[in-house]
Amino acid sequence: MPLSSLPNTHNPAALQRIRTVSRLLDNAIPIPGTRFRLGLDPVLGLLPGAGDFVGAALSAYIVIEAARFGLPRQALVQMVSNLVLDSIGGSLPVVGDVFDATWKANSRNLALLEAHIATPAPQKAANRAFVVLIIVVLVLLLVGVAIGAALLFTWLLKTLAG
Repeated sequence: MPLSSLPNTHNPAALQRIRTVSRLLDNAIPIPGTRFRLGLDPVLGLLPGAGDFVGAALSAYIVIEAARFGLPRQALVQMVSNLVLDSIGGSLPVVGDVFDATWKANSRNLALLEAHIATPAPQKAANRAFVVLIIVVLVLLLVGVAIGAALLFTWLLKTLAG
């Protein structure tokens, strides 16, 4: 059964939730005197390990929620690629926070979803098996981020304890 038959297909409330989470993570805070906006994702990244995990989990929520809109495989692969790049780049100390502030994977993923919704020609939605694969990849990504966070936290404790 295609995903387009799931409840969120063109559901305005679901789309608004995705927009809200995306805005909070990528563009919630305007930088005075500039057109640049900062989100909570790079701010969360300042918390060693745990912040990267929370940011990745919220970003994974956006991808899973967007999948229920009946996106084609190519769009879902691009969304997951954006998230993986964001998670790996964002996990680097100091440089990762700058990367998170500029890459804005959630805004990119929202743009992919909105482009799909705006396309008048119907596209073949990814099937359930592919979406399950996407979810497995996202879970593995979160597990990897959690393991990385635990290793970083352990290293920090050992370094500070001497």
